[in-house]
Amino acid sequence: MKSYRFHPAADAEYTAAVQYYTGISPELGVRFFEDIERLIATAREYPRQYLEFEPPMRRAIARQFPYALIYLDEPESLWIVAVMNLRRHPEYWKERLTV
Repeated sequence: MKSYRFHPAADAEYTAAVQYYTGISPELGVRFFEDIERLIATAREYPRQYLEFEPPMRRAIARQFPYALIYLDEPESLWIVAVMNLRRHPEYWKERLTV
């Protein structure tokens, strides 16, 4: 299983989303966290399972929430560029690729 790392902005948006759902209901926050962690684990185990979204980036869509992981499959690890709310502008994360 590959290691992974978050872009700092992706880490911040993941934390904010967990806090948002936890604020609605602690159980909802746990469900969101588990759904995203399941995506991360699957992407780490089978990184090419998800189709290229914006080559060479890949997108894994959550099952229960309107979120997706945007990541780059690097030789030794995954670089998670966004934990994207699917209701946001779909290309907002692209500026992170130049940093």
